[in-house]
Amino acid sequence: MTAIDFAAFVDELAAISGETIRPFFRSALGIENKSRSGGFDPVTAADRAAEAAMRALIKRTFPEHGVVGEEFGAERPDAEYVWVLDPIDGTKSFICGMPVWGTLIALTRRGEPIYGMMHQPFIREHFSGDGRGARYRGPAGERALRVRECASLADAVLCTTSPLLMNDGDRARFERVEKEVRLSRYGGDCYAYCVLAAGHVDLVIETELKPHDVLPLIPIIEGAGGIITSWENGSARNSGRIVAAGDKRVHTRALEVLNG
Repeated sequence: MTAIDFAAFVDELAAISGETIRPFFRSALGIENKSRSGGFDPVTAADRAAEAAMRALIKRTFPEHGVVGEEFGAERPDAEYVWVLDPIDGTKSFICGMPVWGTLIALTRRGEPIYGMMHQPFIREHFSGDGRGARYRGPAGERALRVRECASLADAVLCTTSPLLMNDGDRARFERVEKEVRLSRYGGDCYAYCVLAAGHVDLVIETELKPHDVLPLIPIIEGAGGIITSWENGSARNSGRIVAAGDKRVHTRALEVLNG
């Protein structure tokens, strides 16, 4: 089976997760801090209910597939096909009532992400891709996603969720890039990568990311003509410190400044 064979099923996963999450958004929520290091890493009943619903549908439809999720860990992670789930990427925005969060869904084959989706069920937007193409579907209609050209960092719009999430050394390196760009904006989580794929921003730089944060976004960004790597210009599949750009010239210069 190819990635396109799974597209309709990913739509089903997005629908069932969205139906589960929407009643929780902007409601009175119980919030648990799952951080073990003294920070704040919130999880809600919405996160767990949505992942449980998606896992149940995957098991019924593709019992031979593996599943890796943020909330409930890994089942059959060595299977040929593995689903990677982040039910609410941007839980901090979610609990603040801000709609810059989304459900991330990836399908990997032998470790390679072959299809990815970011679904924002409150706004009812889908960003999806298979590495060869990417599409948007939502209130604004349906269209192909395409990154925009940007010749230099001086012309670029940069996004990150928050520099405060970076360690001191990485934050200092990030700030060197930030000083060169035209504009920087904070707080996007997964949404920032999708507006990059849509051609609205030029660069996203992050650290401390997990596979479920990154794998669903790789086919979208690459399908839209962008590039996403580690800070060392290695594979983004290993997560960690990530640079995504719409234009290779901006990506190259960002890496030079980060590693200069």
